[in-house]
Amino acid sequence: MTPIPATGFSQMVRHAICATLVITIAGIAPSFAQDATQSKILAGYFEEWSIYAANYNIANLQDNGAANHISHLIYAFGNVAPTSGPPDATCQLADTWADYQTPYLPPVIKNKPYPGPLYGNFAALQQLKELHPDLKVTISLGGSSATNTAGFSYAASTASLRAQLVSSCIDLFINGNVAPGISAAGIFDGFDIDWEFPTASDKHNFTLLLREFRKQLDALGAANNTQYLLSIYAPAGSQNYSNIELEDVGRQLDFLNVQSYDMHGTWESTTNHASPLYDSPEDPTYGQGYDIEDTIAAYLAGGVPASKLLVGVPFYGYGWTGVPDINHGLYQSSTGPAPSPAGDVLETNGLATYSTLQDQSGFTHYLDKVSIAQWIYNPTTQTFWTYDTTNTALFKMAYVNTRVPGGLGGAFFWAFKDDDARASMVKAMAKGLGR
Repeated sequence: MTPIPATGFSQMVRHAICATLVITIAGIAPSFAQDATQSKILAGYFEEWSIYAANYNIANLQDNGAANHISHLIYAFGNVAPTSGPPDATCQLADTWADYQTPYLPPVIKNKPYPGPLYGNFAALQQLKELHPDLKVTISLGGSSATNTAGFSYAASTASLRAQLVSSCIDLFINGNVAPGISAAGIFDGFDIDWEFPTASDKHNFTLLLREFRKQLDALGAANNTQYLLSIYAPAGSQNYSNIELEDVGRQLDFLNVQSYDMHGTWESTTNHASPLYDSPEDPTYGQGYDIEDTIAAYLAGGVPASKLLVGVPFYGYGWTGVPDINHGLYQSSTGPAPSPAGDVLETNGLATYSTLQDQSGFTHYLDKVSIAQWIYNPTTQTFWTYDTTNTALFKMAYVNTRVPGGLGGAFFWAFKDDDARASMVKAMAKGLGR
């Protein structure tokens, strides 16, 4: 990736953010909300599988106050897959039990049980929207599975398949025809397209697919006086966004959720920041664009309006073990992924949630004043974790507010269940955006 130099305005932003680091090191959280407005988007992903091992439900968003601060909830995921038999392309529910069947979820509105026949997360979302009528809820289609990737590529390949897919998605999620006799109409306000990732051969078809979504959504909206939303998960890495016609795609969308995390992780053997705001000359991958600023700059240079760009904050981190006590573990070799902390809901070596990581004992917190990224290190166990805190979230919201005059469009996060019980990360981001 060829790095795109920061503009003079962005350099001033960087210096202003860096100047506040001494305040944070002293233990005082910075405040950047003065330049923000309520119009900034704050979107969060809710994973349908949160209701299982994590026991995290839509009702939690009301109980912990998160629902009071967000503007958009993105529900992950719906599937995109070709069917057997004649050529066809359809939207499908990914988990019918979680989506609309389970009768065991706690109600969002206290003492108001779900009456059926619609249950599950969809019924909970209905109640959440009843309490928050301005909240927008969209369904994210796709995700990282190879099946969905192939489904997108197939469905986008011809005009007839594109039209079939979009019509199917609208019927299932907007019209709410989830099953015979069961309606989920009125829950979803649009779509988030998470195609990971279009290849060079998909490049123009991706644009055409989004145009078809936009055309059919606008036609439906004109018929019922409703504005439907369309967004995408917008990848980092020039090998990915070079396969997207950025300016044309940007015209079809209400906003883009720009990948601002997973810049580094335990698929690499060297420790590094997962979500650095800026590049650092100390980083072994310096100049390759694995940072938020270079990614945002590339989308701006590609013709996407700043007002449509959202910066992402991960509510989880990556960890390595066997890391020598040099530079407090940063940019060092490792023997492999660190064991997840006891009780962590992700239960995968090398992964842990903010909720768990913030409470780890034996670790010292460090702040990279160049990358504006945070990590923790335990020299006794030689364990290193990279993750965002409420302070780094505030720094990133400052960037959102001031990257260009008027700021970027807002921010998003993955995912609700990985926050602590008080929704501290959601509330920090909301504070930074003036929500």
